[in-house]
Amino acid sequence: MDNRGERVAVYPGTFDPMTMGHVSLIKRGCEIFDRVIVAVANDTPKSPLFSITERVAMAEEVFKDTPQVTVEPFSGLLVEYAERRGAHVILRGLRAVSDFEYEFQLALMNRKLKKHIQTVFLMTDYQWLYISSTIIKAAGKLGGDIKGLVPDNVYRKLREKYGYPYPLN
Repeated sequence: MDNRGERVAVYPGTFDPMTMGHVSLIKRGCEIFDRVIVAVANDTPKSPLFSITERVAMAEEVFKDTPQVTVEPFSGLLVEYAERRGAHVILRGLRAVSDFEYEFQLALMNRKLKKHIQTVFLMTDYQWLYISSTIIKAAGKLGGDIKGLVPDNVYRKLREKYGYPYPLN
């Protein structure tokens, strides 16, 4: 795909599930880039709660009214996917110093593999510093009220997946 003149960023992740921290970062990415591709990773060392199809569908629903955002599944090396999609930037979020070391290693490896693809880091908004998909799933599994920490459609799907009524009673 040829995107000459268009500033395209790929925001990769498992999005299992997508949180409001992810949503915030993607929206902020839209202020910087012409287009943000939300790349839902199929290849992950994690054991996802939701299938790749479910994760893509939930993200598509969240951004259905945001034409700058495209949601796609991807497999294989991220930098090769970004190159195929005509993106020159990988967008990543940082919550805390603990995220930085891992993200820095990934960025350096990606730079080694494809020198022309840059990694851009955005700090998470302060209100989302404490949440992660892992923490959301742990609280949701035990019936905790995670409303407002994830998009409404994701909240509904988590409640259904864990066998709790929706809306929260």
